[in-house]
Amino acid sequence: MPANSEERDLGAYDLVVVGGGAAGLWAALCAAEAGGSVCLVSRKPLAESASFHAQGGLAASLDQADSPDQHFEDTMKAGRNLCRASAVRVLVDEGPGIVDDLIRRGMNFDREGDGSLSLALEGGHSHRRIIHAGGSQTGREITSALAQMVADMDRIEVMEETSAVALVSDGRRCHGVITEDGTIRSPATLMASGGAAALWRRTSNPWGAIGAGPVLASAAGAELADLEFCQFHPTCLSVPGTAFDGALITEAVRGEGATLLDLEGERFTDELAPRDDVTAAILAQIEKQGGREVRLDLTAIDPARFPSVFELLETAGFDGTREPVPVSPGAHYMMGGVAVDLDGKTSIEGLYAAGECACTGLHGANRLASNSLTECFVFGRRAATAGLEEEPGPMPDLPEWRFDPPQPPTREAVWQFAGPQREAAGLARLADDPYLLARAIGSAALNREESRGGHRRTDFPETDPGLDFTHLIYRPDGEIALRRWD
Repeated sequence: MPANSEERDLGAYDLVVVGGGAAGLWAALCAAEAGGSVCLVSRKPLAESASFHAQGGLAASLDQADSPDQHFEDTMKAGRNLCRASAVRVLVDEGPGIVDDLIRRGMNFDREGDGSLSLALEGGHSHRRIIHAGGSQTGREITSALAQMVADMDRIEVMEETSAVALVSDGRRCHGVITEDGTIRSPATLMASGGAAALWRRTSNPWGAIGAGPVLASAAGAELADLEFCQFHPTCLSVPGTAFDGALITEAVRGEGATLLDLEGERFTDELAPRDDVTAAILAQIEKQGGREVRLDLTAIDPARFPSVFELLETAGFDGTREPVPVSPGAHYMMGGVAVDLDGKTSIEGLYAAGECACTGLHGANRLASNSLTECFVFGRRAATAGLEEEPGPMPDLPEWRFDPPQPPTREAVWQFAGPQREAAGLARLADDPYLLARAIGSAALNREESRGGHRRTDFPETDPGLDFTHLIYRPDGEIALRRWD
């Protein structure tokens, strides 16, 4: 990096968006269409975001037999008495309109023979309400389309393969972003940098999903929330020691009839229960089998329905059309992140967050399948709109702190001590980890002395009703506060 390259002035914009996934692309597009000048900063090419690899779809009540109220109830139930009801209400009410908007823009979602949208069923949903594009290639289809829309907008400047290394903040207000190439000034900064599931060694996520957004926000003075809640996807391919270990097999295949089997070839759980329940059942069965994986039987599934899944299995050396494949849980989605309100505002002025790096409280202790992609659109638009109302202020001195990514020992420690099952002694060992988010996850998980959703304490196996709808806030000074959200 050239000397003083971070001090170069890269210009001023109405909004700077950090992250090139679905939330970032959509927020940038909405802000530009509203008349704002936007700079989109993406560490990777837009085709390599976590959203691009997403196999799930968008959840919205689109069938006449369904309703936002039923979607609301399913989400609240899955969240284990921790969902922020106002955030859930926003999502279920605005979700159908988002789908209509995407279709008007030319998005090609899968359809039935009669031309109606093909609605899939996934765990925790009481109705078919998941729409896909290209079967299990929804992320690829949506982000590719959004990236083209963004490229066609004159009011958006895209900086690909550019890393944000700090926020310009005095601890009370954010004034822009410091990248490895220079400083971008803006009265509103929107973090849409994705999740943190790759902070666990065994993960379904791209290796760049290390929670950089929450780390940058915390260093700038913002609060984080719900960091103890990571969702471990039940069906990740289990081939230890290979590049395919942890590869995701979408839940949608279970919605179409794929079954989970023990070593004797018998079903042992309800495949369409919420993910935390299915994960717990698989872990119990693996323990019962002396550590050997369970199997996912896809032989009844038409490969044409999920071509990318069967192609993945073939590449990994499995024939999913003829035999069950080994699976076990892997870190998949962070429910926690930068604490925000329903318009994406953080605890410091001028800083917003949307998508997986944000925490509205929508998902509670356990994300309902496919709500997250809908969340990117619903709350990404709200954050972009709110951000355009910010007024510029005087720039403070640039901070000295710079982002430093986690090393392999951190990933191993987070998996070992804050994995699908945790206990106090292990969590306490994360207190000295060099990576801020690893320390924060350990602190939050240590302070929540109960088991709920994606957070399972072997030393506190029961759920504490006294902690219903109570969120653990991680402050910039490292202290934990308890807070109830409306």
